[in-house]
Amino acid sequence: MSKNITLFCCAGMSTSMLVNRMKAEAAKRGVDYNIAAYSLNELDSYGPDADVILLGPQVRYALPKVKAQFPDKPVDSIDMRSYGMMDGKTVLEFAEKKLNS
Repeated sequence: MSKNITLFCCAGMSTSMLVNRMKAEAAKRGVDYNIAAYSLNELDSYGPDADVILLGPQVRYALPKVKAQFPDKPVDSIDMRSYGMMDGKTVLEFAEKKLNS
C-alpha cells in the first residue's frame, strides 16, 4: 500500500513543481508514493488522508496549528533551501524520514 505524502503551501503552484521532482525521484528509486500539493485552505479536505504532511516555507507559520490538528501524523515544514532549489530528492528523503520516525 502506497503512502500519501501531502504538501501544503499558499496556492499549490510552485509546490506542484517540487511534487513533480519528488515523483521523478520516487520513480527512479522504484518506490510507490502518492505525492500531491494543495493550498493550505484545503487542509481539512486532504490532511486526514495524508501519511505525512509537509508545509511549504511560506506557510510554516501554520506548523503549530497543523500539528495540533493532526497529532497522530508526522507534520513538518520543508527546509527553505531545499524548497527554493526545488530539490525533490532531498525533500523526498525528508518525507521518508518523517514516515519512518
